[in-house]
Amino acid sequence: MEFATLETGEGADREAAMRQLAAGGSQIVFGVGFLFSDDIYGLAQEFPGVKFACVDYTVKEGQQLPPNLAALKFKEEEGSYLVGALAALLTKTGRIGFVGGMQIPLIKKFEAGYVAGAKAVNPEAEVIVKYAGTTGSAFKDPTKGKELGLAEYDQGADIIFHASGSTGLGVFEAAREKKKLAIGVDADQYDEAPGHILTSMVKHVETSVFDTIRDLKGGVWKGGIQEFGLKEDGVGWVYDDRNRALIPDPVKAKVDSLREEIVAGKIVAPSK
Repeated sequence: MEFATLETGEGADREAAMRQLAAGGSQIVFGVGFLFSDDIYGLAQEFPGVKFACVDYTVKEGQQLPPNLAALKFKEEEGSYLVGALAALLTKTGRIGFVGGMQIPLIKKFEAGYVAGAKAVNPEAEVIVKYAGTTGSAFKDPTKGKELGLAEYDQGADIIFHASGSTGLGVFEAAREKKKLAIGVDADQYDEAPGHILTSMVKHVETSVFDTIRDLKGGVWKGGIQEFGLKEDGVGWVYDDRNRALIPDPVKAKVDSLREEIVAGKIVAPSK
């Protein structure tokens, strides 16, 4: 089986690269990032014999996906709920922070889950929320991230969760400077600021890609929207030897119990 994966690039380059792969014999083409949505939607219609899948695909209101396109979406709000609870259980000031990149529904899911998780375990906790901007550049501005991080720490937050791409590297710099804690996103970001990363809310993109390829190879194709949450091991949070000392056992147990309740459907993390 031939498949290809592309990560975010410039618009014309994205479309041209995917077109080349689709025309070149790939059975399935993956686009990684919501910026691929429009291009991959058009190409899926142009190449009905090729399968397409897009991580973080943005489904427009009323849009019907062609049968050869799979929108791989994640329940970021579920993983964010857990790290929000963790932050609220560990804050010493009663204030925690959130720094988002671009103000779009995808990032609002992180914010909504984080705030809800915090309030679930500590109703008195205050969550300070700031965004880096309203365009794609908001995901690649570490200077702005540091500015926002410093502002939130100065307002009393002692733990900040970011969902802002490389802008978050500035948040980590602020954490180091203020000797505070931050929470990484998408992958384990501990190495970016050892000792200052409380945990990371991880998205297991590899799970969605593997499952999609496995199913197609087995003769099963699932087009349309496919969602990956805690139950599907699509999202989670990092707890290992590197951050264990920052998280007391009773706090870990509480977060684990919240995870079990979400998986069981007893808790529904909000997405907006």
